[in-house]
Amino acid sequence: MAKKQFKAESKRLLDLMIHSIYTHKEIFLRELISNASDAIDKLYYKSLSSDNTGLSREDFEIFIKTDKETRTLSISDNGIGMTKDELESNLGTIARSGSLAFKNEQMGAAKPEAAKEDGSADKEVEDKEAEIAGGTANSDIDIIGQFGVGFYSAFMVADKVTVISRAFGEEQAWQWESEGADGYTISEGVKDSHGTEIILTIKSNADEEKYDEFLEEYRIRGLIKRYSDYIRYPIHMMVEKSRAKEKPADAPEDAETEYETYQELETLNSMVPLWKKSKSELSTEDYNNFYKEKFYDFKDPLKVIHTSVEGVVSYTALLYVPAQAPYNYYSKDYEKGLQLYSSGVMIMDKCADLLPDCFSFVRGLVDSQDLSLNISREMLQHDRQLKAIASRIEKKIQSELLSMQKNDREKYEEFYKAFGLQLKYGVYEGYGMKKELLKDLLMFHSSSEKKLTTLSEYVARMRPDQKNIYYACGETIERIDKLPQIELLKDKGYEILYLTDNVDEFALKMMMNYEEKEFKSASDEDLEIQQTEEEKEAAKKQAEDNKELLELMKEALSGKVTEVRLSTRLKSHPVCIASGSDLSLEMEKVLASMPNADDSIKADKILELNASHPILAALQKAYQEDKDKVKAYAQLLYNQALLIEGMAIDDPVEFSNAVCNLMV
Repeated sequence: MAKKQFKAESKRLLDLMIHSIYTHKEIFLRELISNASDAIDKLYYKSLSSDNTGLSREDFEIFIKTDKETRTLSISDNGIGMTKDELESNLGTIARSGSLAFKNEQMGAAKPEAAKEDGSADKEVEDKEAEIAGGTANSDIDIIGQFGVGFYSAFMVADKVTVISRAFGEEQAWQWESEGADGYTISEGVKDSHGTEIILTIKSNADEEKYDEFLEEYRIRGLIKRYSDYIRYPIHMMVEKSRAKEKPADAPEDAETEYETYQELETLNSMVPLWKKSKSELSTEDYNNFYKEKFYDFKDPLKVIHTSVEGVVSYTALLYVPAQAPYNYYSKDYEKGLQLYSSGVMIMDKCADLLPDCFSFVRGLVDSQDLSLNISREMLQHDRQLKAIASRIEKKIQSELLSMQKNDREKYEEFYKAFGLQLKYGVYEGYGMKKELLKDLLMFHSSSEKKLTTLSEYVARMRPDQKNIYYACGETIERIDKLPQIELLKDKGYEILYLTDNVDEFALKMMMNYEEKEFKSASDEDLEIQQTEEEKEAAKKQAEDNKELLELMKEALSGKVTEVRLSTRLKSHPVCIASGSDLSLEMEKVLASMPNADDSIKADKILELNASHPILAALQKAYQEDKDKVKAYAQLLYNQALLIEGMAIDDPVEFSNAVCNLMV
């Protein structure tokens, strides 16, 4: 029998498909099962639009069979099958798709059976058409394979591929056979009924490739569960099982139990995706069990988001907000992304483009038949459809989190404990690109409420004369609550946000303001708190009276502080450090703690003295009697202020000796 050559630059194109288009060899089974589902769809559609097939949905199946002795794996269906000409056309020309042609034909074809004499649609036929399309509009015939190359992925794992097909309504079957790019043969075949059987002769193991795995029952079962679990027709396979033999009546009680193996037909796929069911059909337990089984979590999720969208791009999304962060969540090893399905067939396990980094904690999936997939269906074309889905998902997650915050505060605070840090990173990253999306989701501990509060709640409680949203930074809430810098704010009755995470102040600086209220650190040079004329005059006079003393102290601290001044914020504490630049003290600490930190990045520090504290009188006395002692005192007070702030001092030994000398 003469061998025919492939069309479309056969050798080069087929080699490209086998070795370059698909990144994982295991994909071949997904492609062949999808093709089998297409073939059944075509015949099922025919059964809906005519009465002469005698077939119902329950009659259809896909059958998988392995044979280790002959090293063959077979995938068969009882779908529409192919004639000799269709075998030639669909399998002899690489990248020609019979499925796409069928879909185009049906979308353009009139359906007389679907209309009554008065022009109204026949509801029964409409319902059946919607059923085959998985619930989509009648015109959207939901055929999975549209590129016509998936079949050739079989050559990634097979030395030889044999296709035996018998078209529905035909008596003669035909056999197509090929060993790769050299060509193919078509001859008469034998098949009892309509449909197609694809027989792969699996390659022998190579040094780095173990092809035996594709003959193992457990591997086939796993691949179907992973990629084809929601093909809408049952996928059957005869599986080997074991059972205990019945003991003879006269056998002693302690006789060992004997076992026997037997074959049993098993359905390997679920067929109906949970996310395609109506919400009214599903319970909380259904959603939670699916999540724990699918995403390997032992805890129920905090939030379930089940949404379907129709429009320019239609999709269904089933999203989960976990109760806790994975162990590697805040590490570079963590991979974000949602599972992506096209009409129930899994295309990608983690599609990162569907989630912004700020919501990377969300688990779940998206199923759409409208996405433009590339030729291998393994990757997406980065087009407006994908971006549109990602944008809607982003907004949906935000709205659901806001709803949780408003209606179930306890659960939201549990979520925030696990993932609030990610939201704050999200505000800071990308030069604040996501700050509008995230600002209302943020929470910080409040000095007045003694619990977490939102920015919106803070602003609602602001005093009429208050211009700014005040905050203070530190390692713990307890330490922040004792900072000298917040004394005046507390005395005036202003609420303060306590920031304990390294990223907190960076996030607020990136936001700049909230509802036109600027963020102001308690350590800022100017707190913008109004003073009476008497207070202003008194402060001015004190500064003038101690001008030379303060200048001497500044000189003693040359290179360490930009100014030494009398404070308007201190009440009981003797000293503190204020920040005189956009780079705050806390930001300096964070940057200094990073690997390969630049030691030259420093905040402008202002040493503030409490004019009402006895320490000022001691400094004034020293200035009159021993100016060197003033310089020593300046160093002591500066180091003391650094320690209060939680910052490292340059020379701890020198500081310790200075304290001892002072005591002596």
